[in-house]
Amino acid sequence: MARKETYRSKHNTKLGKDAPLQQERKERVPIDPNKQLPYAIGKMLLIDKPLHWTSFDVVRKLRGILQIKKIGHAGTLDPLATGLLIVCTGTFTKKINEYMAKEKEYTGHITLGAVTPTFDLESEPEQFKKIERLTNEMIFEATAQFTGAIEQLPPIYSAIKKDGVALYELARKGVKVTLEPRKVTIHSFEIAAIDLPVVSFKVVCSTGTYIRSLANDFGAALGCGGYLSSLRRTRIGEFEASQAIDLDALMQELAGTPLAAEINNVLPEE
Repeated sequence: MARKETYRSKHNTKLGKDAPLQQERKERVPIDPNKQLPYAIGKMLLIDKPLHWTSFDVVRKLRGILQIKKIGHAGTLDPLATGLLIVCTGTFTKKINEYMAKEKEYTGHITLGAVTPTFDLESEPEQFKKIERLTNEMIFEATAQFTGAIEQLPPIYSAIKKDGVALYELARKGVKVTLEPRKVTIHSFEIAAIDLPVVSFKVVCSTGTYIRSLANDFGAALGCGGYLSSLRRTRIGEFEASQAIDLDALMQELAGTPLAAEINNVLPEE
């Protein structure tokens, strides 16, 4: 079962209006060819991914709206994360790897005093520990060991593949997998606010960094456990989440309103 199907079935009763609707298929209304053509040729879009949507949900929605096949995203955001998602169409899909390699910036919250199997709130907190001994100084000092070039174990519930099978599929079947640490770079790890058990943070990091793993490792370093309780991607390279547009606004643009979140919309050089 694919991740999006598992996530949807697991959380169907509590997502409410924020979840992407699974509507009955209707006859598709053809898009105006003059509006479709620029996207078919090639564009890069900055999308503000909604909470509870998978990155593929966004791509699938845009594919349906634009009625084009050549479309993809440049870097997955987990369903419980929001923020900047780069989507490329047409010839701009050639630039996906270039966009994926760019530095990322995130803000969010780590909840201390427990852990979860998925390192976030997609699974239930467990192994609760007291946090009364923690001081602000201890929390600030703990960030130092997670800055610079570090080795990080990815979450077992991730889309990384082992022998062609996604790790989350193996984990759900109870298959034990030995993971190898990956080298990543944390350019900065700042504590923005402390209101225990919740710690607010901002992280600037290299591609391939798992913020869920960072939250789990940070809690372990403090001796009390921790998990990621919210996450927003605020920047990819030079592109800011403030430049991004939501899907409703894109639909309005296709109805005639200019779209502001189109960046470098010229054909990439061969």
